[in-house]
Amino acid sequence: MVKIALRLIHRAEEALLALLLTAMILLSASQVVLRNFFDSGLYWGDSAVRVVVLWVAMLGAMIASRRNEHIRIDIANRFISPQFKPYMSRFVSAFTCLVLLIFAWYSIEFVRYEFEDGTIAFGIVPAWLCEIIMPIGAAVMALRYAILTIVPARDET
Repeated sequence: MVKIALRLIHRAEEALLALLLTAMILLSASQVVLRNFFDSGLYWGDSAVRVVVLWVAMLGAMIASRRNEHIRIDIANRFISPQFKPYMSRFVSAFTCLVLLIFAWYSIEFVRYEFEDGTIAFGIVPAWLCEIIMPIGAAVMALRYAILTIVPARDET
C-alpha cells in the first residue's frame, strides 16, 4: 500500500514538473513572439515565468532528492576507505537534512509574511501562493534526506 502511494506521489511530481516546464516554454516563447512581431506581450507573462521557474527548480530538486541524484561534492569519498563510506553517506544526508529544515523554517516565515502583507505576485495572484513551493519542497527534501540518513541508498553502502 505504501509503495503504491509513493508511486502515485512520484508520478504526480513528474507530471506537474512536465506540465510546468511545458507551460514555461510556451509562455516564454509566446512572449518573444508577441514582443517581436506584434509589439505587445502579456502583462503578467514575465512575472508568471519567474514563478514557474521557481516551481520547476523546486520540483526538479525534489525529484533529484528522491533519486538521491542531487548535486554533491564527494571529494572525501575518494579518500576514505570503503568501510567508512556508509557512515560518510549518512553524515552527508543528515547534514543536508539539517540545512533543508533550516531552509523550510525560514521559507515558512517568508511565505507567512507575504500572506500577512497581502503582496500580489501578478494580476490577482497572491505572492504567498506562488512561493508556497519553497517550504513544501524543502520539507519534502528534508524528509527524504532524513530517510536516507537512516536507510542509505543501496549504491552508497
